[in-house]
Amino acid sequence: MVALDRMIAVRNRKTVYRDGDKCIKVFDETYSKADILNEALNQARVENIGLNVPKILEVAMIDGKWAIISDYIPGKTLEELIKKEPENKQAYFEQFVDIQLEILSKKCPLLNRLKEKMNRKISMADIDATTRYELHTRLNGMPNADQVCHGDFDLSNVIISENGPYIIDWAHVTQGNPEADAARTYLRFWLSGNIQGAEHYLDTFCKKSSIEKQMIQRWMPIVATSQSVKSKPTEREFLLSWANVVEYQ
Repeated sequence: MVALDRMIAVRNRKTVYRDGDKCIKVFDETYSKADILNEALNQARVENIGLNVPKILEVAMIDGKWAIISDYIPGKTLEELIKKEPENKQAYFEQFVDIQLEILSKKCPLLNRLKEKMNRKISMADIDATTRYELHTRLNGMPNADQVCHGDFDLSNVIISENGPYIIDWAHVTQGNPEADAARTYLRFWLSGNIQGAEHYLDTFCKKSSIEKQMIQRWMPIVATSQSVKSKPTEREFLLSWANVVEYQ
């Protein structure tokens, strides 16, 4: 039996607790059983690809709510470290990008395909038919790729522990294009209001990966539209404003 008496984080529609060496992520009633099992399956699939990932221990029902129980990783997130040590911001940003590039160097054939997922999301988005057609056309014209893409790579999802960095929150992991994953991280900085951080991140990522900034920018309308489907109303308006940010070619 786990104890929910030590809350360590509250995120969108979920609460994270610690019970000894276990981490319990409890989801609210808006999450379906399929969503929870899919997140646990995704994380289980990436546990063995050579990255530091908390091990899934159990999926359970606690007080009528679904929960994923995994190893607790002691340490601080990169987000917390940057706030605590702003003088080391550059070093932490470089470490952040290095970790993302390590993830992107991996393969995991059983993961869902990023382009298929984004095509479904674009079909569901609140956009006009012409824009939807243009986005589908652009997405389908992108090269096929099969690198592991975290899908929600953010400073708060990297924990620096005594045993090295651990990557958490694998709910949106797919196999696909590194440029799309970078576009998603860039937009995460924007959504948090950290425009300077977004540009700093993009410059660092392009320098370290040798990927041209224009390649990532071509993905931004696709990624933003896809992300708008299950976002908060305030975020949805911003994300959909990106649907026409880059001129179609």
